[in-house]
Amino acid sequence: MNVHDVFGIQPAVQEHSYIDRGKLDQALRKLLDRKQTHVAIRGASKSGKSWLRQRVLENPIVVQCRFNYTTVDIYKDALSRLDIQLETERTSSSAFGGKITASGEAGMKLLAKVQGGGEANYSEVNTTKNQSVGKDATDLEFVAALIRGSGRTLVIEDFHYLPELEQKKFSFDLKTLWDYRTFVVVVGVWISSNMLITLNTDLSDRIEELSVTWSDEELGNVLDKGCLALNLRMKREIKSQLAEISYGSVGLLQKLALRYIDDELGITQAAPEGTEIVLDDASKVQDSAMHVADQLNQLYQNFARRVSEGIRTRSNATGIYAHAMAAIMAADDKSLTEGYSAKSIHAVAHTRQSRIQLPNLKTVLLKFPQLQVDQDGRGLVLAYDSHNELISVVDRQLLLYRRFATIRWPWEEIIAEVGEAEGVYEAE
Repeated sequence: MNVHDVFGIQPAVQEHSYIDRGKLDQALRKLLDRKQTHVAIRGASKSGKSWLRQRVLENPIVVQCRFNYTTVDIYKDALSRLDIQLETERTSSSAFGGKITASGEAGMKLLAKVQGGGEANYSEVNTTKNQSVGKDATDLEFVAALIRGSGRTLVIEDFHYLPELEQKKFSFDLKTLWDYRTFVVVVGVWISSNMLITLNTDLSDRIEELSVTWSDEELGNVLDKGCLALNLRMKREIKSQLAEISYGSVGLLQKLALRYIDDELGITQAAPEGTEIVLDDASKVQDSAMHVADQLNQLYQNFARRVSEGIRTRSNATGIYAHAMAAIMAADDKSLTEGYSAKSIHAVAHTRQSRIQLPNLKTVLLKFPQLQVDQDGRGLVLAYDSHNELISVVDRQLLLYRRFATIRWPWEEIIAEVGEAEGVYEAE
């Protein structure tokens, strides 16, 4: 067996190093079997949320959210995975019109079943249904019936990428979907517990939340299980160091373990049966971390520059972005993982530049997500919770990067460039 078959970041579950942390597998399976509530799974990036649902859920309908997604996009994606096309066009400022079309045999059968024709008669059913989309209960009832009729569970991945307005809209749709006995699994990164209930209090008793977090001891258990499969034994000191610099991210731990064992120690395969190799070279942990941090350099330098520059096509607020980034990146690990308040950011930024006012800073923080994402609507590193006015790190690798990389951040250069020009510290 190869080391990369056990450790490393992969889309499929690595059974040889998978740990059922806190019996979450059992808890999720029980909630799904009850068919009484929606389920929310929250946790930091690469904390094992997707592996958890992959291990428990068979053949779900998975929708991957992007930054510019709407609730209608979610339903279009979901139905497309059932061979059904949802075609929409805007008919007014507040409504959509469109049609639902079966695009394949499976979709035709499902559409016939939901319309009451039965699978045997699907070929005789008109496979186009005129239907206004996503704005009233009747529309959502039909979408829910199609999802329910498929016998599959709808999973919304990366829910945190949705704009806040769309998150709120979907929270109200969840109440309606619950009424239609169509239960959804929502997966994402957010700080506050029961965030969806905060968005819509009607979801109380209609959604259960599971939090995926890791202690250093639990991360050590991942290393123990993986090493056992490879006939290796990792010294406690090594396990503690790798767990500590993983910042509660099991994905980052997997990446560091592969680098440490395979690349730094040169152990590429399992030890022969009946033998055991002891892993005790602490110096190679530092080398592993520095290599991973170096590989992340371009990613985080680009991120820092995009956000620090702000929206450069506008004359106002440019300087606030740079000072805000300087304040945020000076915060300690705990503040960034548990949530760093806008007021705390302002206190630091205002000391750096007295013209920065708290209301203007909050306006800038709202724009942080759109500045980070790439052309595919992915790539969030920092998230802003406007309800609680907290900035948090979505991608825990950032913490490793700033600890082990030799960094020259771009914001001081940008601050010098904008200088004291009129408007650069005012709201956009």
